[in-house]
Amino acid sequence: MQANQSGWFKSSSSAQNGDCAEARRRADGGMDLRDSKDAGSPVLTFDRSDWAAFTTAVKDGSFESR
Repeated sequence: MQANQSGWFKSSSSAQNGDCAEARRRADGGMDLRDSKDAGSPVLTFDRSDWAAFTTAVKDGSFESR
C-alpha cells in the first residue's frame, strides 16, 4: 500500500446529512475514496492517471444528464 500525504477530508460543499465520501491524497499523486459514514469501509484507490481522467471528465460535464 502506498503512503498517503494527507488525512481524510470531505469537500467543503458536502451535504451535512453525512451522505458523502471522504478522500485523501496519495503520495504517488493518486487518490483514495471511502464512505464517510463508515471509516472501516472498503477504500477505492485511484492512480494518478485514472484520477486525472475522472476529474477532467467531471469538469467537462461528461457525467451530466442530457
